[in-house]
Amino acid sequence: MSREKKNREMEIATTSAIPEEEEEDEKKKKKKKAKPRSMIKVIAICGSLRKTSMNRGLIRSAIEICEEGIDGMKIEEVEIHLLPFINPDLEMESEVKFPPAVEAFRRRVHGADAFLFAFPEYNYSLPAPLKNAIDWASRPPNVMAGKTAAMVSAAGGSGGNRSQAHLRQIGVFLDLHFINKPEMFIKAHQPPKKFDSHGNLVDAHIKENLKSLLLSLQSFTLRLHPKLLSSS
Repeated sequence: MSREKKNREMEIATTSAIPEEEEEDEKKKKKKKAKPRSMIKVIAICGSLRKTSMNRGLIRSAIEICEEGIDGMKIEEVEIHLLPFINPDLEMESEVKFPPAVEAFRRRVHGADAFLFAFPEYNYSLPAPLKNAIDWASRPPNVMAGKTAAMVSAAGGSGGNRSQAHLRQIGVFLDLHFINKPEMFIKAHQPPKKFDSHGNLVDAHIKENLKSLLLSLQSFTLRLHPKLLSSS
């Protein structure tokens, strides 16, 4: 083979290799530019103080679902049983304005990106402990404002639809943004069995519905706060 022919073949081979190299470089550049999604921090609040509360069981199940099947979202439960009854007289004119339990609660709430409320229905409305916690969170400055939220209820009768309607109404003043769908009103005492004696959720269908609700909350939170799509 002549030297001239060899040179032409080498030239062709080199030219054909360039697009592949450029494509590889382009992929590397895109990989460098792509930023990992930030973790959406969800604070869960149970409106029932019972140790074997079914609503607390819903929160435990939601935490497990996130850990096992939803990337980019983490749920942490915050306790409200230590909060005193709402009373502005307990507020102080100092750097630490609120009683210690309230201050700790408000810090956790302030650090959240979204909320998951789980609560029964008492007398067609919210349980007092949940309303009390919300009232403390809304004291100036309101630490719930501008954030997203979802709610679930396990209760007798209607499954909690009236109490959820009341929380949506309260959310208007709080400037909380609730997802609209899916809704979850669990008629806890009707067959088939949905919870065990410890309040743990055992119904596979409800677990699937709960996952759908959490995915909806994640999607809505990212739409409302696009900065969470990637880390800073």
